[in-house]
Amino acid sequence: MKEQIIRLLEESTTQCLAEGLFEVKSLPFIELEVTRDESHGDYASNVAMVIASQARKNPRAVAQAIVSKLKDDGELLSRVEIAGPGFINFFVREERWRGQLLEIERLKERYGTLAAGKGRKVQVEFVSANPTGPLHIGHARGAVTGDVIANILRVSGHGVVKEYYINDVGNQMRTLGRSVYLRYREALGEAIEFPPDHYQGDYIAELARQILSRDGDRYRDRPEEEVLPLFTAYAAGSIMEGIKDDLAAFGVFFDDYFSEGRLYENDGVMKLLEHLREQGHVYREGGTLWFRSTSFGDEKDRVVIRDTGTPTYFAADIAYHKNKFDRGFDTVIDVWGADHHGYIPRLKASIEALGGNRDALRVILVQLVSLLRDGKPVAMSTRAGEYVTLRQVIDEVGKDAARYNFLMRRSDSQLDFDLEVAKRQSNENPVYYVQYAHARISSIIRMAADRGVDVPAGESAALHLLKLPEEIQLIKSITRYPEVIEGAAKALEPHRVTFFLNELAGIFHSYYNKNRVITDDEALSRARLFLVHSIGQVLRNALGVLGVSAPEKM
Repeated sequence: MKEQIIRLLEESTTQCLAEGLFEVKSLPFIELEVTRDESHGDYASNVAMVIASQARKNPRAVAQAIVSKLKDDGELLSRVEIAGPGFINFFVREERWRGQLLEIERLKERYGTLAAGKGRKVQVEFVSANPTGPLHIGHARGAVTGDVIANILRVSGHGVVKEYYINDVGNQMRTLGRSVYLRYREALGEAIEFPPDHYQGDYIAELARQILSRDGDRYRDRPEEEVLPLFTAYAAGSIMEGIKDDLAAFGVFFDDYFSEGRLYENDGVMKLLEHLREQGHVYREGGTLWFRSTSFGDEKDRVVIRDTGTPTYFAADIAYHKNKFDRGFDTVIDVWGADHHGYIPRLKASIEALGGNRDALRVILVQLVSLLRDGKPVAMSTRAGEYVTLRQVIDEVGKDAARYNFLMRRSDSQLDFDLEVAKRQSNENPVYYVQYAHARISSIIRMAADRGVDVPAGESAALHLLKLPEEIQLIKSITRYPEVIEGAAKALEPHRVTFFLNELAGIFHSYYNKNRVITDDEALSRARLFLVHSIGQVLRNALGVLGVSAPEKM
């Protein structure tokens, strides 16, 4: 529907330009938005005002010229109006809205699947938590955000790879291994003064007990430096497996796991920095190597090799992102915590220094989550190892409620997650409200079947009987689902899908509370049954993109 109107506008504006009704160097990209007020039509465009500003014409006069050249056969639009300073408002014929139900029936689970991505290769890297401890609530929002962005891009026609970057190099890994080693010695009966900057959680002691159970006291008298690699490798491997299990319980699966260690093979990071030095992008100052990021818009140059000779995280990130683009990705998407905002300019600078397109990197920032219980904050201290893990949240509220609630706001806005609300079977709980709409539709279809009324084939349903304003509103809502997916894919905003579902569920519940689907009028019953069946299909499709189930009974 939207694409058809855009094509009409493209043809009309092109004809106006050809006839000299206005003069511009090139026609602008045509934007068509859903109107907020239905009295202003179904869609509106500001194209006349954009053209008028370039052509130095009266915008209403430009709008009138565009409308006069619209070649609509009368089957799509009931009328077109010019409003305000030059908006063009489009009113779609009700029959065309009803006809879209046939498209939903035809495509079924493929409804909302688009070709807009044209197979372009996209990598989405997210979570990428250090394998130094279990995933906590702070990781959960980024996990579901990245996962659903990948899902949205896939259904919109992109070739998507989901990747987890394992930070398994550096001081944090040595500290992890030493934390387990000290707890191991403690388990052997030694009095240990445990350093405050080491990992404190109970999981560290559990890892130590596992090594003690497996290998006994064989490491008691061996030098620390000799056994630390063993403790580090065991701890990192065990924690990484736990992370994978927790993510699987959350419905998150990766196509690739990329070890940071691979970047250092064959001295890869240093060779890349040497290449950048030869290009004039890296320079030495004393014992420190700096990347000249100010040449590419960053506020200051950045250290890549410390005076101790050890690479910074940034050095590895330069190499990692070069590796990503070398693998042929057209776009690379990183999902980061909001506190990494200042890191974006330097990374984009490095991509540009290597001859790449800085805009091919898109960074999604994810704000912190405030965990509540009945409106009261849940205390957490990551330093002391006292935090709510992702697994605890999943076990308490379930995968569906956890995923849905984390997607209820823009990823870059603060989010309050109330554990008690997420468990309630009431309209207060948004995922319950949406899932109940689907379960209610399934119940209606079962009840109809018990009465001998099956969902009709679309061509046999008297769809013209769907005349109530709420019915037209429902049809418009589900018809626009592909537009929601397209917009979410362009903006990389998964919350648009939850907003859509919340609104659709609200319209449906209101309709159901006022109107019987199965009535004494068989033709009307069959038409309404076809409508609610279509709504159920769209609910399933949208919930599927979110990785949330669509139950048939609740």
